[in-house]
Amino acid sequence: VQLQASGGGSVQAGGSLRLSCAASGSGFNNYKVAWFRQAPGKERDFVAAMHRSGGGTYYADSVKGRFTISRDTAKNTVYLQMNGLRPEDAAVYYCAAGRPILSAMQDRNMYYYWGQGTLVTVSS
Repeated sequence: VQLQASGGGSVQAGGSLRLSCAASGSGFNNYKVAWFRQAPGKERDFVAAMHRSGGGTYYADSVKGRFTISRDTAKNTVYLQMNGLRPEDAAVYYCAAGRPILSAMQDRNMYYYWGQGTLVTVSS
């Protein structure tokens, strides 16, 4: 499975962006998917995750109510809709796919495949 993230850009605080992660290769829809982000000098942190189609979603506390993860199985694409962006949301955003157990959905080590990252900047 290969992942290609896109949709990053520069917005003002309060603005919105939608990130996309297009997958190629077989079996993508059998994987759980997630978004992580990494700001300069910081760890790569969990943002959101989603089970296979029809399953549950999970969010970091810092983005709950503002970000929404979704997937289009027909297009092999995962999305991250980000509303109400804040300067602290600025980072490189990575999509990932894997088969973590429920209790490890936020663990980046449980994901096998990663996109190349897309940069989000938020000005105050």
